[in-house]
Amino acid sequence: MLHDVPSAGTLPIKDKEADMQKEIVMFLSTTPYSFENTRTIFKLAESALKKGHRARLIASGDGVFSIVKGQVPQALSTLVDLVGKGLKVDI
Repeated sequence: MLHDVPSAGTLPIKDKEADMQKEIVMFLSTTPYSFENTRTIFKLAESALKKGHRARLIASGDGVFSIVKGQVPQALSTLVDLVGKGLKVDI
């Protein structure tokens, strides 16, 4: 006897990964004036936050100097703004 079996597309399969919010982690380790990495990471973080993702910046080594007062013009104020929007920062 044959039984009607619903196709996989109609089964209510719950994806555990879809329930977990993902976090985008960015690592900044380059010197403040050698590259435009600081600005690029800030743009990526802002875009991720606008789309509803969680975002985290890890600054290490010379990258720490990219986000301290007086190093990169407007970097600190941009960072403060992003933290206000939800960016997490680890140094």
